[in-house]
Amino acid sequence: MRHLNLWESSAEDGLALSFGASFNGTAALEEELELFFDTLETHAGEWMPEVVEGKHGREYSRSAVWKAFAEARGARTATIGLYRKQRPALDMALRLRFPPLDPALGVSIFIDTLSSFAESARCARFMEMVRAWASRYPVSYAMAHSIADDQLSGAPDFGRDESTSRRDGFDKVYEVYWLNVFGPRLVETVGRDRMLSTPAHRVEELHNGSVLLMLGPTASDFASEESRLAQARAHVHLRPDLDFDTVLRTLRERSAALTPVEPRFHPDLAPLLSRVVDRVALSERQRKTAELNAFRPPAPEEWLPTPLASNVEDPTQLTSGYGDLSEGLVAALHTQVPSIFDTTPESLTDLDFYFWRENFPERYKRDLIDGHTAPALGAYLGGVLVKHLGGTWVPRQKLEESQVRVGQRVWLPFLRARRYMESRQSLLTHSLTHFFHEAERHRS
Repeated sequence: MRHLNLWESSAEDGLALSFGASFNGTAALEEELELFFDTLETHAGEWMPEVVEGKHGREYSRSAVWKAFAEARGARTATIGLYRKQRPALDMALRLRFPPLDPALGVSIFIDTLSSFAESARCARFMEMVRAWASRYPVSYAMAHSIADDQLSGAPDFGRDESTSRRDGFDKVYEVYWLNVFGPRLVETVGRDRMLSTPAHRVEELHNGSVLLMLGPTASDFASEESRLAQARAHVHLRPDLDFDTVLRTLRERSAALTPVEPRFHPDLAPLLSRVVDRVALSERQRKTAELNAFRPPAPEEWLPTPLASNVEDPTQLTSGYGDLSEGLVAALHTQVPSIFDTTPESLTDLDFYFWRENFPERYKRDLIDGHTAPALGAYLGGVLVKHLGGTWVPRQKLEESQVRVGQRVWLPFLRARRYMESRQSLLTHSLTHFFHEAERHRS
């Protein structure tokens, strides 16, 4: 069943929840998780899951949840996903670990967009959901915060190696987020009195010894000066070994890194570069936007003012061979790049993005690229010049000398394709899209 992919559809920051607890691994699953799903259905509201997946996707219902767990359950673990078909997009995973391992319940939730959590009532419902879960399931640690700022915080390792991070988990207060639940072990490590006296919007001791701490009434304004001051005060209160000015400076630097940067990309490459930005981590998008705003591709050098005369006995046969090369590319990539069938300028941009996303020049063997991919790309690129700019092939025995005459210039698509495929950066520096538009500007 189709559903939104939050990581492809989200153009802005979102809300992340991470929840780790234990549960009764010997009880019937339907009974043990009844409160979990009761609470979710009561408080989720506009981001309520619509699809549940084990091995197969189904419309959300309790019976679909149990079927998904039955499909996904292995000897010791089971993981199901919950999603939405319409915005706001949701990426939610529920992970269970069963005996003989220590039973564990892990929940991750990602919701777009964070701006929808500017309403205190909506944030209060979210907090009540987490509070109910933490009251029912013995929690070790839980947090909710901006996805982008969580990435900048260094979570989940916080500078530790991965094995140490997995072993120790959140064994001390590495960070204080918008919403936090500290389990009894962490509360005792900090000191219960100190934990309960934290300067924050809400501090509540739950009946099982956990403590819920909420920095402010809304999640969306986490980067404001007021919110950063509150975050620094709470963190230093819980960790007296930290320096307030240092903590606050780090938080301000994170806010600065997330300040929106307006895209001002090179006009030829704007459709491509906007997609490149969308593929980097949310925390890196503003920096990447600023970097690509400054990027100006060099003018293509793969052209001649006058053509080299064709030096082949049968130009028509060789031109037909270029068509075969192009069709080979279409056959190889039509699933990944459906627009390749259209042979349009837009399909060149789709190819640019596909090869960049896959890091094709650096992931695949050079003999494959030089012997097959680059020649096929050159033929396809030349075909777009012929079809859309009225170009004419001028075949040569040496492939990279073969030309397409457009107006008063001749262009060298095979040479361009070879340079294009040299590295991931060259996919942008020598993009197919920019080459086409430059030829377009000189066709008269």
